[in-house]
Amino acid sequence: MEITIIQGLLIGLVTAFCYAGQLLGIYTNRSLVMAFFVGVILGDIPTALVFGAMAELAYMGFGVGAGGTVPPNPVGPGIVGTIMAITLKEQGVTPESALALSFPFAVLFQLVTTAVYTFFSGSTKWAKDAVAAGKYKRFTWIANSTYLAFVVVGFVIGLASALSRPGLEAFVTALPSWLITGFSVAGGLIPAIGFAMILSVMLQKELMPYVLLGYICVAYLELPTMAIALVGSVFALIEYYRHSQEPTMNQSASISMEEDYSNGI
Repeated sequence: MEITIIQGLLIGLVTAFCYAGQLLGIYTNRSLVMAFFVGVILGDIPTALVFGAMAELAYMGFGVGAGGTVPPNPVGPGIVGTIMAITLKEQGVTPESALALSFPFAVLFQLVTTAVYTFFSGSTKWAKDAVAAGKYKRFTWIANSTYLAFVVVGFVIGLASALSRPGLEAFVTALPSWLITGFSVAGGLIPAIGFAMILSVMLQKELMPYVLLGYICVAYLELPTMAIALVGSVFALIEYYRHSQEPTMNQSASISMEEDYSNGI
């Protein structure tokens, strides 16, 4: 599948919007969001959503930085990975292998992000100096400089990713079939690793039975996603109503334990 210049420009604009959106707190810099837009532009939404959901599960875990570490950037799978998953299907690239192949780009784009932040680290001082000098137009430009830089960098990343598709195809074609199969297996493990990283932070020992129940529903009962969600909703409602009744029960117990001194005794 070839990517036209118009499609490349649209992917660049989408990347600019999503990449810079992380500064606005609107959660556009997510794999699923970017994969959906790329799927719309390339005309293959089902493949894009399958890949985006897989990448989202993995990068939800990678978003949990351990200590001072910085996790890989979701632009890697969201843009590059989705392009590979859609355009290189005929070369045997599965969503799992595309996820594994996009990981180095995620690390690279995070280094680019860190470089942009570093370059504009002095913008606060520049803005203060502009206000002190009464140059308010200059202050406006400085205040928005980091966001504008992210827009420009995002557009370049998206356009370069789209136009480099022939190079990606040549690279994938040069790989032996057994290696692509290995990437597929590794890519299938990445979401499990990401989910395990989430559990390592959020899981409490009293919630372990629910985790095991979910595993049993998926692995042995082979329930669909909606059925598992409904089972989880049942137990969530049980926990909610059980905890909501505890204050009332504790209050009634404390009242019953108090002695009645109304008769003066």
